[in-house]
Order: sequence, then C-alpha cells, then structure tokens
Amino acid sequence: MEEGLVSVIMPTYNSGRFLAQSIDSILNQSYKHLELLVTDDCSSDSYTIAILKHYAEKDNRVKVVYLKENKGPGVARNNAIERAQGQYIAFCDSDDRWMADKLEIQLTAMREGGYALCCSSYLISDNNDNVTGVNVSPRRITFSMMKRDNKIGCLTAVYDIRALGKKYFMPTIRKRQDWALFIAITRDCQVACGIQKPLAYYRKRNDSISSKKMHLIKYNVAVYRQCLHFSKLKSIMYFTFFFLPTYGLKTIKKKIDSYRYIHK
Repeated sequence: MEEGLVSVIMPTYNSGRFLAQSIDSILNQSYKHLELLVTDDCSSDSYTIAILKHYAEKDNRVKVVYLKENKGPGVARNNAIERAQGQYIAFCDSDDRWMADKLEIQLTAMREGGYALCCSSYLISDNNDNVTGVNVSPRRITFSMMKRDNKIGCLTAVYDIRALGKKYFMPTIRKRQDWALFIAITRDCQVACGIQKPLAYYRKRNDSISSKKMHLIKYNVAVYRQCLHFSKLKSIMYFTFFFLPTYGLKTIKKKIDSYRYIHK
C-alpha cells in the first residue's frame, strides 16, 4: 500500500463514446497522486480498445487489464480492486465524470474529520452533457440508513484501506453490487461523510443497467440475502416495508432538489 495514493477503479465495456471524457476528468484532478485501474470487460468495440491503449501509452498512471470473457461490472471492479496499490479506493464508471477538485475536497474532509468512507452530491446529465438534475448526499450516512436504501453514489465514493483493510469486494450479482459493497463498509466504519457540494457528473442513459428499475427488484432482494444474510422472507419484507418507502421519499426529494438546482 502506497500512502496517499488514490486507486481509481473503472470498469469498461463498449464505452468508447464517453470514455475519453471520463478518463480525462480523472487524470486532470488537482490531486495528482493517483492511479487509474481500468478493467475492460471483454469489449467488442474496437474504439474502446483503441482509447484504452492510447491513454495507457500516454500516461503511466493508467493501467489496463483486458478480460477474455464478459463477467459484468462487479467482477471487473473486483479485478481492479485486487490490483490497487493505493491507500484510498475510488470509483468512476466509464461514462461518468469528476469535477477537477473532487479528490482534493474529499481527502481533506476524510483527514480532518477522521472518516474512512466519504461520498458527495453529484449532478445528473444526459448523453449530451446537459445537466438535468442533482442528487444531494446526506451529511452523515450510517449503516442503519444504508440498510434501507443506497445513499452513496458509487462515482463519488472514496474509502481508506489503511483504516478499513483491503478486504472489501463486490458480490458476483450483476447489479446493485455497489450498494452491497457500501453496506459492508458502513457496517464496519459505522458512519460515512457526505459532502453537499456536487463533485461529479452521473450520466443517466436510457440503455444503462441502472435505468431498468423494475428489473432491479430481484437484485435488491439479493443484496439483503447475500450481504446481510437475511432469510428469503425477511429480505422480501425488508424490501417491501423499508426499501420501497425510503426509495420513494428519496425519489421525491431528488425531483425537488433537481427543480430547485436547475431553476435557481
């Protein structure tokens, strides 16, 4: 483990259209002591491969591994986590972007407040980079809150291996792996720091995995079963009486916050 180094985890799969933007937003951080660990999940798009090879040759902080079989983003992220040399682990998907001072602000907050896990608010954009909304992070995020619903945007999360240990990996389910990961981390650190200022751009695409909300129900239940080891009945009950009401309120709040942000 190299002290102060941030290992940025990025899975890619046929993401050539937005990939260069995402990589540039990481390499152009005001905090320079980082490595970008890309795991390509067997892309069939030659443009994606060409971009990855270009950046790996251009900047020695970019380190790429190419999987021979498509396994899903969870496996790709775990591959990068295993290779990480840094004190801190951060995440950015290949169609999202960071603001230039993201890492600097979060690492300062973690060091000054003694937090092992930190996230932030983020802006929501469309395929043409138009801002369509905002997701405002709670200032403090507890394990109890995380059991009800995911409060941490994966593209903003940073956690400290020195404080927590290099023992956290995403489950092999193809969706909602990030929520399961952050449940496990908050269970150990008890509270995470949430920064109110938006520090990243989440690209909301209609064809993305996370856009298919109805298809995610079984994966939400799977998180309760695999991560928290609830019985099938308890998982369904928890999803129905805790997750759904919390998620509904979060959706309403996000719409209100987005309206205020766009019309301010």
